[in-house]
Amino acid sequence: MNDDHKALFQFFNEVGIINQLSSAVFQSRLPEGLHISHFSVLNHLVRLGDGKTPLAIANAFQVPKTTMTHTLAMLEKRALIRMAPHDTDGRSKVVFLTDAGRQMQSAAIAAMADPLQKIADDLGPSAVTALLPALEQIRSYLDDNRGL
Repeated sequence: MNDDHKALFQFFNEVGIINQLSSAVFQSRLPEGLHISHFSVLNHLVRLGDGKTPLAIANAFQVPKTTMTHTLAMLEKRALIRMAPHDTDGRSKVVFLTDAGRQMQSAAIAAMADPLQKIADDLGPSAVTALLPALEQIRSYLDDNRGL
């Protein structure tokens, strides 16, 4: 493995560890019974808009449709989303956030205020903001090249 490959592996290894550590902090602050996978779907729908099919959401998360169907069922049971028939495809449904779902997404983000503030206080806000353009570029590249 050449030095470039080692550096890329180290980068993705660090990102993976950061994801594990931050997920544990985030999960500990979510309401009882709400998992990060549930929050992630709520956040996705807030960011990109609702009215998407379960298959489109599953594809966005790169999980099997059956996995997403289970996640959506849990969110619907908690009245955080509602499923409606697709306007043009009678075999399909579309997913809409409820007001409770939007509030839950917002409350989950607010629950992270203290840990985020501690990071900003301890490392300085520029430790993260300076990385954002490069991280967005890598995320965009990976999103556009999912079949690597």
